[in-house]
Formats: sequence, C-alpha cells, structure tokens
Amino acid sequence: MSETKLDAAVTRPGEDFSRVALTPEAVGLLRKLWVQHGPLMFHQSGGCCDGSSPMCYPAGEFITGDSDVLLGLFDISDGIQPQPVEFWMSREQFNYWSHTHLTVDVVPGRGSGFSVEAPEGKRFLIRSALMENWPV
Repeated sequence: MSETKLDAAVTRPGEDFSRVALTPEAVGLLRKLWVQHGPLMFHQSGGCCDGSSPMCYPAGEFITGDSDVLLGLFDISDGIQPQPVEFWMSREQFNYWSHTHLTVDVVPGRGSGFSVEAPEGKRFLIRSALMENWPV
C-alpha cells in the first residue's frame, strides 16, 4: 500500500478542501473490518475518554442528525467495487476543530468496546493539524 494518506471527498457545501484523511494503516484496517462487518462509518464526538476517539460503526448503526456534520466521504476500495466510508462529527466538536485538518490513524491498544476495531487489539486515533490559509 502507498505511504500517501487518503483524503476524503469534500462534503461541506461551499468548501473545496478535504478536512479529513486516513493513513495507509487506517485504510488497511478498514478494509479488513469491511470484510467482517460490511459498510462502515465514523463518528467523532466531543466527549471525554473514548468519546474523544473516532468511533467506527457498521454504516447506519450510529444514527446521525442535525447535531452532526458530515466532514468527508472516503472510498477505501482497491478500485474494483466502491467501499464508501462516511466521517461524521458532532456539530459542537466541529465548532472547536473547524480550523484543523484531521487524520485518522491506527495505534496498538484497545479502544471503546462500541467501535468495531476493538477486538483487533488496535484503535483508531485522530491526529490534528492547523489548516494553512484557513478562510477567515
């Protein structure tokens, strides 16, 4: 797999830049989880503890609404069959992180029991960086 991050497709009206990316390790784990669980989605809340980690669910298992923002849409496929993965964030958390670019990475350890990667002995983690030339 390439060492290049996978940027999400832009989903926010009026924007022309990606807000979230996946590391190659995250793509690899998501492909494995897709085989086990089918279509997937992320939700990033603003809670403490595990709530501050990106949670990966089977698509549609976490119900989103007006209090959530769709930050990006990934296609983790190898080019044969589309494998879309949405990345959602609570609107309240987005208000704090709106000036950052997020990268979903994978590290050893056990995350929340609600996130599908927990049994793998790995957990998803957000790495953030200030966006350059952020629109004022």
